[in-house]
Amino acid sequence: MIRLQRVGRVNVPTFRVVVTDSKNSTKSGRALEVIGMYDPVGNIKTIEADRVKHWMSHGAQLSDTVHNWLVHEKVISGKKVNKLPKKKPIVKEADKKAEGAAPAAPAPAAAPKAEAAPAAEAPKA
Repeated sequence: MIRLQRVGRVNVPTFRVVVTDSKNSTKSGRALEVIGMYDPVGNIKTIEADRVKHWMSHGAQLSDTVHNWLVHEKVISGKKVNKLPKKKPIVKEADKKAEGAAPAAPAPAAAPKAEAAPAAEAPKA
């Protein structure tokens, strides 16, 4: 896998672009090869395009961020990947209004049950 590895001091991030086994932790330091770096503070980006293509030909997968970066730099061709959180899909305005109307219908059905409960308690008293 080709991904970013964070290095640098506290509050001064720098990233290495590394080739590593996908099972390795990002902080393990066990990288097969360092093929670039990214400094967001100084906005410095360097990448060895020929090494990226070499590792991709050997089956290396790209992380979403590295993929989008390489597409932007025109090292590889393709579309950028949506890197939004995958837990919750984007809900449009029309869907929100439809969801808001649906819970209103079951509420009146629950009201008769509440009226039946006080009637049952009246004979006990």
